[in-house]
Amino acid sequence: MPYLGAHMSISGGLYKAIQRIQKVGGRALQIFSKNQRQWHSPSLTEESIQAFKEEWQQWGGYPIAAHTSYLINLAAKNKSVLKKSIHAFADELRRTALLGIPFLITHPGSHGGDGVEVGLGRFVRHLDQAIEISGKQGVTVLLETTAGQGTNLGASFQDLAFILEQSKFQEMLGVCVDTAHIFAAGYDLRTPGAYAQTLDLLEKNIGLERIHFFHLNDSKTGLGSRKDRHEHIGQGQIGLEGFKLLLNDPRFREHPMVLETPKDKDLHEDIENLKVLNSLISK
Repeated sequence: MPYLGAHMSISGGLYKAIQRIQKVGGRALQIFSKNQRQWHSPSLTEESIQAFKEEWQQWGGYPIAAHTSYLINLAAKNKSVLKKSIHAFADELRRTALLGIPFLITHPGSHGGDGVEVGLGRFVRHLDQAIEISGKQGVTVLLETTAGQGTNLGASFQDLAFILEQSKFQEMLGVCVDTAHIFAAGYDLRTPGAYAQTLDLLEKNIGLERIHFFHLNDSKTGLGSRKDRHEHIGQGQIGLEGFKLLLNDPRFREHPMVLETPKDKDLHEDIENLKVLNSLISK
């Protein structure tokens, strides 16, 4: 069965995120490796790295991915933002490698009004530049599907295919599928027929072997709305059937799948959402 979990805060220390995921009974985790609202953060200490790895091992070594800061935009046309984005991305790759985390998830950025073709070209060039600056690091970069809000890239599977095909570091790239994002971008999941059609398009454009991680989020807004609004599982426009189809797809039976749904500090929403997801898996 898939490894189900959630994104967790690193407040109080990176290792605290692993304690939090254990509290909700998760078997997969996503974190920011630094304060995602700041361009620069203190370097990781040997003590923090060791504490994280020990906690991870005690948890059972379940799958973990890091997510880049939302400040980063490798498709930016503003030269100052672009320069900071390139170096911040390279730093995130190094941090992820130091922690032993295999995946770094990132959004394909925003073209800022210059058009998809121009934006994708910029993203590929600057992604490759950031990887080169980082020293490659042995981390797999996962391109996250997006809702296509505003001038954001990555709403179509063809966008991601372009990046995967044009990058000099194809062997380092994969995909993270966000259910709310692809639904808002126009890819339906709600019936067996619609689900099969969407998966066929993923296979045709990207290749299912490129998918390494999932974000499980219901959508507050409708199919093709192009609005990024996450909702609790079964309480949004996707509904339970779409998640049931994904969770029981044998092609993804060993994939990590994490929640990014709203929650309070006591994490009771994660506990409830995970309970709902587990109830949908055929025993």
